[in-house]
Amino acid sequence: MKRPKLKKASKRMTCHKRYKIQKKIREHHRKLRKEAKKQGRKKPRKDPGVPNSAPFKEAVLREAELRKQRLEELKQQQKLDRQKEQEKKRKLGSNPGARPSDGEPGKEALGQCAAKNKAKSRKQNPKKLHCQELKKVIAASDVVLEVLDARDPLGCRCPQVEEAIVQSQQKRLVLVLNKSDLVPKENLEGWLNYLKQELPTVVFRASASLKDRGKMSEVKKKAPPVKNKICFGKDGLWKLLDDFQKTQGKAIQVGVIGFPNVGKSSIINSLKQEQVCNVGVSMGLTRTMQAVPLDKQVTIIDSPSLIVSPLNSSTALALRTPASIEAVKPLEAASAILSQADKRQVVLKYTVPDYKTPVEFFTLLAQRRGLHQKGGSPNVEGAARLLWSEWTGASFGYHCQPPASWTPPPYFNESTVADMKRGFDLEELERNNAHSIQAIRGPRLASSVLFQSPCMTNGILEEKVFEESAKHSGRKQKMEDEGMDSDQESVDGNVNEKPSDTSPPEEVRESLPEESTAGEQSARSSILDKTEEDDAYDFSTDYV
Repeated sequence: MKRPKLKKASKRMTCHKRYKIQKKIREHHRKLRKEAKKQGRKKPRKDPGVPNSAPFKEAVLREAELRKQRLEELKQQQKLDRQKEQEKKRKLGSNPGARPSDGEPGKEALGQCAAKNKAKSRKQNPKKLHCQELKKVIAASDVVLEVLDARDPLGCRCPQVEEAIVQSQQKRLVLVLNKSDLVPKENLEGWLNYLKQELPTVVFRASASLKDRGKMSEVKKKAPPVKNKICFGKDGLWKLLDDFQKTQGKAIQVGVIGFPNVGKSSIINSLKQEQVCNVGVSMGLTRTMQAVPLDKQVTIIDSPSLIVSPLNSSTALALRTPASIEAVKPLEAASAILSQADKRQVVLKYTVPDYKTPVEFFTLLAQRRGLHQKGGSPNVEGAARLLWSEWTGASFGYHCQPPASWTPPPYFNESTVADMKRGFDLEELERNNAHSIQAIRGPRLASSVLFQSPCMTNGILEEKVFEESAKHSGRKQKMEDEGMDSDQESVDGNVNEKPSDTSPPEEVRESLPEESTAGEQSARSSILDKTEEDDAYDFSTDYV
């Protein structure tokens, strides 16, 4: 028997029922949104980055770059530790006889040794590490390139390092004027004529945009302007080193030294034509020496920055001290920089009214740039940090006038100058410098701020200085604490002292003040002598 064909149930419904269902759905969605609002947003928001209008953009980018650098160094160290552990296990596996009888004590010994090394590196002063690496670079180099910022060439020279290189009598010292595009041409020519009287000097402008060999597989981003890719002075420096290598008849090593943010790593990247050394806006990125072979005969060595001596002027400390090594107070540093700059040109550069004090200038600058705190008051410290980051950065244009007459340093004489220039083709170097100056497009003299550079910047090359200064500060702090304790005890004794019924005779009473006065004088003289002995620290090697 044939089954009857069943019809599907109809989905038609009354309008009343349909509207009722839609209303229930809307209420349900509203309830879900309300609960999600109470619980908070679960989906993480995308980082928008630092906008161009942010007042502290350069400072924020420096801090981010510094954190990134620390993480990369930590990862690299962990990778090296893992590789060492694997090599040790491989050696133990290949030599069963050398394996310890009990496995646990060996592991414990390795763990203790690693912990000791980590604690030692953590406790070691970063300034001492910089000095150790710098001495290694100088000892291993046949030619030393001292990189100078063309905006302040004299302030970027370190007499202690130059004297150490001159005393070796086997090394050559060459000056490199980097960032030559940030100063007027007339000023650049004047500094070149002044410096080449002492040492061979190369005009240079490092390239700011190079390929990173570790990121070749990434998607190509939008190409930067062509002017950032151009490097000036590379051919002249390369020809100078090549000629010196031929006169020596052997492979040479070239060390690159200088104060923070003068462009040491950028020069190496420009010579190699790829990014082999880490560069960034933050000061003191390079922590260890790094050897980069340019060809079979020339190897160039990157070095950490020179350490500034605390005996320098406040302006030199503000411009040459990296925040990663020593804490910098932005207000004091910016005030020191502002005191040496031409007031009229600073007012024109920052488009602010005339000012009398640095604090007044920072207040006007904060109002001009829109830097405000809660309540609408101007952010003076933020404006000071902005000025400090601009003057220590790589894009702000200012210049210093070269001295009217050439006065050689005490460690230079005619024979030393002749020895330093021996083996270089100076005529070819002069032609290349003239070509670089002609090609570089620098700012106009009217738009560049005039800066008064005091003198050479003293640096620290010996590690003992840090140990002695730490001991000296510790002794001084201990004496201050002991003096405070003795003062407190004397105050307590005077408060708790009760008047006695019996009084001493008149003769004794008259002699007591004299004895106490003599005792106080002897005690003060002994303390002063001790303080003078502690403060008698020998800085005879520093040059003012």
